[in-house]
Parts: sequence; C-alpha cells; structure tokens
Amino acid sequence: MSELKIGIVGLGWVAGAHIETFKHVTGASVTAVCSRRELTPAALQAQYGQPLKAYRDYADMLADPDIDAIDICTPHPYHAEQAIAAANAGKHLIIEKPIALSWEDARRVQAAIRANGVKAMVCLEVRYSAQFTLTRSVVEQGLLGDLHFGEVDYYHGIGPWYGQYGWNIKKDMGASSLLTAGIHAMDILLMLMSSPVEEVTAYGTTSSSEHFTPYEYPTTTISLLKFAGGQVGKVTSCIDCLQPYYFHSHLVGSHGTLLDTKLHTTRLPGMVKTRWSELATHPIDSGDVSDHPYQPQFQAFVDSTLAGTTMPLTDFDTALESHRVAYAADLSVQRGVPVKLSELA
Repeated sequence: MSELKIGIVGLGWVAGAHIETFKHVTGASVTAVCSRRELTPAALQAQYGQPLKAYRDYADMLADPDIDAIDICTPHPYHAEQAIAAANAGKHLIIEKPIALSWEDARRVQAAIRANGVKAMVCLEVRYSAQFTLTRSVVEQGLLGDLHFGEVDYYHGIGPWYGQYGWNIKKDMGASSLLTAGIHAMDILLMLMSSPVEEVTAYGTTSSSEHFTPYEYPTTTISLLKFAGGQVGKVTSCIDCLQPYYFHSHLVGSHGTLLDTKLHTTRLPGMVKTRWSELATHPIDSGDVSDHPYQPQFQAFVDSTLAGTTMPLTDFDTALESHRVAYAADLSVQRGVPVKLSELA
C-alpha cells in the first residue's frame, strides 16, 4: 500500500477540517464521504475542491475495497458502533473524541481493533500542538526537575452560538463536560505527569446563565487526581464560561515551574528569581477546529500505518487510558465519592 484512501463518516464542521487537513498530508487522500444528507459528486467537488464518492449507507462505504481507513466525525453516541463495524471490515481508524460514551463501549472498540489487527488513532491532537510539543520537551529535558503537581484546565463556553450546542446539551449525546470537551486537558496532564492515575475525586456544577441551564449534565467539573508515583493533579473542564477560550497549564517540579508559556527554572544559570522567562511558541488559544493541530497528527498516523507500526502520542491504547480516567471522574461526580481506577479494569 503506497497511499491510504480515507472514507469520512459524518459531514459537519469537523469533517470539513479533516478534509482540508488531508490535502496537506503526504501518503493519504480522502476519497469518499458518508452522510444522511443527499449528496452529489458535483456538489461535493464544489464545496471541498476535490472529487469525492458519496454514500448514504455506512455499510456500503465499509464494503468499498478501495477505502483503507475510516475517519469517524459523527456525533458522540455513534462513535463506538461505527468504529467496531469499521474494524470488523478491516479498515484502519481515525476516531474523533470521545471514543465512546462509556468505558464498556470503549473496551469493545479496543477488542475489535485488536481482533482485526487494524491501526487506530484518536483525535487528541493537542499533544501535537507547538505549545505542548515544547512543554513536553521542557519536562523531558529536566528543566523542571521531578514534577509533583500539575494542573491543566479547559475553558470554552459552548453555548447557543456554537454549532454542536443543539445536540451537545443532551446527556445521551454530549455525555459530560469532560467527554465532550475537557478530555483534551485530561489527556495533556497524563502525558506530562508520566505516571498512572490511581484515584480520582471529582465535583460538578452548572452555571445559572440561560445559555447553559438547558444542559442535562454538569457543565463544569473539577477532577483531583492521585498518581501512582505520589504526584497530584487537577483538571478543570468548564464549558459554561463567558470568556475567551483558554487552555491553562501549570506544572510544578523540584527545579522549576512552567505556567502556560512562562518558565522559571534553577537549571539555567542567570535566571532572575522574581521574573518569568517567556517561551516563544504558538499557544493553544482557539476552539475552532480549523485551528486545531491536526496536520502533524494525521501525518504521524499515515506514516506509521503505511509502515505497519504504532503511531506516537495518540495511538488508540494511549487515548483509551485518558478516557478511562475521564470515565472515572464522571463516576465520581455521579456518586459523590472518590473512584479508584482499578474499578475500571
């Protein structure tokens, strides 16, 4: 196989960003789309600037031998069954987060991927951003020493002005603040702390604003994490805020601190104790999918899949662990007690 031919299921805002991204990825091309809407090749060519085969029946697209991988861009509740069907059809997988709305369904997806020997990735693309590529390098080079505390927070008001609001407010569609959005923050904290989570205690609340009261689940959650290595962490997922988008990070170690893009470390001579040093990078500062760092992630997936290897950073099993912690946090909110990760074996 010299090129991955991609079929996208779901044709909304996110799918459009994926199609545009794949125009800049070497070794892959989007060749087909599947949507409940009546689509014509001419209309698709006009909208996306490339020829695309149109399907209305997902089973028909999965039966197409010319499609090597399926890119799942549908609303959350459909991800698990569509991923399982694609894996059973021998197709590689790109799955928009969340993998599934429950731990049990996510494990079913994992089982199908393993049984069929296909490659899969999950769109936790913040790991591939310039900001967190640099942050990971700062940590790995030891400029902060041994981390003992970290917090990563997601602030993005998803109100009536946002495209997915109409279905996102439903419990059986959006599921939770973490699963619909804040999983990105959870995933980044787990990447940086490099230690398994043993226990999570989480709390939830909701704004009284008319924009957010229609939600059927808590729109702000705070998760306190206890790591196996003794570290502690915090993740806020706030989708009921009225403010600009903000992806906050704060890492504290034995030799320094990193606050968003501001560094202080004792391991560089000449640092002034009362001042931060600013790291020049492109920060995560937008919730618009057109600004997401998909390109390096998709390129890594294509390169590794063509080589028959596992991609770095956002392979399925790595993403599943971030989801496992999010499911545990949601359980803690529901029960009002801490949840041990061993409960989700």
